[in-house]
Amino acid sequence: MTTEQLLLSIDPLDLKFPFELNKSVSTAFQLINKTDNHVAFKVKTTNPRKYTVRPNSGIVLPRSRSNVTVTMQPQMELPPGMQCKDKFLVQSVIVDPGSTAKDINPDMFNKSGVNDVEECKLKVIYVSPPRKPSPVPEDSEEGTSPTASDSDLQEDSEPQDNSIKARDLILRLMEERDSILRENAKLSRDLELLRHGRHERRTGVRLLYILLVGLASILLGFIVRKV
Repeated sequence: MTTEQLLLSIDPLDLKFPFELNKSVSTAFQLINKTDNHVAFKVKTTNPRKYTVRPNSGIVLPRSRSNVTVTMQPQMELPPGMQCKDKFLVQSVIVDPGSTAKDINPDMFNKSGVNDVEECKLKVIYVSPPRKPSPVPEDSEEGTSPTASDSDLQEDSEPQDNSIKARDLILRLMEERDSILRENAKLSRDLELLRHGRHERRTGVRLLYILLVGLASILLGFIVRKV
């Protein structure tokens, strides 16, 4: 908000402080000189112990502007209803060209004197400080944040799925390998038993043949002796 003065325009007219307990806060306003005169200014407040004004006086050159910073000292308690009755007063007066801040004296702003002193009042308004962003959860790097999009969830889960599939494939291959080894061992045992059985049958046939031949020889000898 800007108001036009004969000498200086002030922007803004409301000094808004983001109020925080036990912390000094600052705000600023501009003094705008739209005239061709050198204008001296002085800033006063109803509560000088509470605020620091830099600069609290000075010269605004023709067709130029000057910034003023107001700092509120740390406050120990919240004001009722966040309301403030403090006010500031900006006084301005035309001075001779070439004047500097060192030439300023209290008599310049004496309204009872010959100088034409202009005044503008500024109000103080307390506002709530901006909210700080919430801290990032510690496990956000390891897991998926609650606000992650569907595409992020898919990208995060794909490597895990591939790992599970690879592990399952390896387990199946190992089971098939073990099954093949067991089958090979069983076939080897069966083959050995089969070979051993054939050998026993062959040995039995030969032994039976010898016994039969021997028995036949004995019977034939017995018959010959009888005859």
